[in-house]
Amino acid sequence: MAQPRWITDTKPGHSEWYIERFRTMAAAGDDLAGEARLVDAMVGRHSRILDAGCGPGRLSGYLHAVGHDVVGVDVDPKLIAAAEQDYPGPAYRVADLSELDLPAHGLHEKFDAIVCAGNVMVFIAPDTEAEVLRRLAAHLKPDGFIATGFHINRELTLADFDTAATEAGLTVDQRFDTWDLKRLHDPDFAVTILRHTPTTD
Repeated sequence: MAQPRWITDTKPGHSEWYIERFRTMAAAGDDLAGEARLVDAMVGRHSRILDAGCGPGRLSGYLHAVGHDVVGVDVDPKLIAAAEQDYPGPAYRVADLSELDLPAHGLHEKFDAIVCAGNVMVFIAPDTEAEVLRRLAAHLKPDGFIATGFHINRELTLADFDTAATEAGLTVDQRFDTWDLKRLHDPDFAVTILRHTPTTD
């Protein structure tokens, strides 16, 4: 299996830099939870939420703090260790999203929502987009949704993303410029809400 770009395309020390960057921003009082607030507004109280590509835990921590049952997953053990230290409470696991199998990690219950923020989709291994989305969809309840956002001027176009979503059995439900739901208009960043493709009898 090809390795994620997070591992192959970043310089030594990048994980440590990334962790310290968000610790510095948190200490300065910066808003680090915008994506999580959107997801929180879309689900009922005490929902089960997967933070796919959770990094050092900023979204997992917020969603746990407001009362949800949260699992955070990341391929980088350094980021997971930072998440466990800075945002205890969620269940964290080290896993590659293209091979995601949470029941094998002892987590069997499916999710009401999955958030995949922070450009995760452009950091995964090339040509694994459909498999990643397929794996995420397999962990989603029938009426659940996936919220993902990424810069579309990098490694992944919206057309290719939509093709991958279709291959994974998902349908684009809504799309916006930003996590605060600005209207889509010639964006370099896009937020997409995906749901299971309805079946026809």
